[in-house]
Amino acid sequence: MDIKEVNCKTIINKSRLYDTDYSINPYRGCLHACVYCYAPFVLREKRKWGNFIDVKINAPEILEKQLKKIKSGNILISSVTDPYNPLERKYQITRKILEKLKDKDFFVSILTKSNLVLRDVDLLKQMKCEVGITVTTFNEEARKIFEPNTINSEERLKALDELKKQGIKTYIFFGPLLPYISDMNLEKIIEKFESVRPDRIYVDKLNVKSSSQWKAIEKILENHYPQLLNQWKEVLFSKNDYYKDLKQRIIELFRNYNIKYEFCY
Repeated sequence: MDIKEVNCKTIINKSRLYDTDYSINPYRGCLHACVYCYAPFVLREKRKWGNFIDVKINAPEILEKQLKKIKSGNILISSVTDPYNPLERKYQITRKILEKLKDKDFFVSILTKSNLVLRDVDLLKQMKCEVGITVTTFNEEARKIFEPNTINSEERLKALDELKKQGIKTYIFFGPLLPYISDMNLEKIIEKFESVRPDRIYVDKLNVKSSSQWKAIEKILENHYPQLLNQWKEVLFSKNDYYKDLKQRIIELFRNYNIKYEFCY
């Protein structure tokens, strides 16, 4: 594992994401090592994803300077890393960033796969914010294969439930939808979501943005799901109604459970 302490020149940057003015990424790289991750493509990163992380040790100080020069708006933490990856326990870069934002006129949205976010409830309760938890599958075998260094999805929902009890707005990011894996026992999944009372749920399909990303996914399928390889190729690289049909199934369930939702595809 390659861990480096680095200095950044900027830490808050304008974002092109929907309903987001700025993004903050306290780290470059991510130790969760999700096979399907699009971040290496976005960052044009050549190092093996999941095997390195750059810790932006001066990020809080740089943020303080930048905040004096920008207009208020919506901030996403984080767009191309997980702000609560395991190294956050040691470095606390995300926590220090939240301390800088606490008394500022920004709305902060946090997206993570970790229950470490509960550590910062004291700060979050003082902020205009929301916390989102990403869930891809409740199939533990699949989770360990596609997201090897993450906690299980049940633990993620427990964290979301606790945040809700603390009066913090919450959401679930259900995605990326892995074909013929994420949709297993779909109604039970929606029941689990409903039980933690998120303010809304976002849903997104798997988006393959580069040949290297697909090669990593293809290797996993060949080794663990050879029976799904051709089906995934059809879904991802040809005209196919899989995601369209799945969307309708999910919408019907959301309506049955009176869940607010938004699709990203």
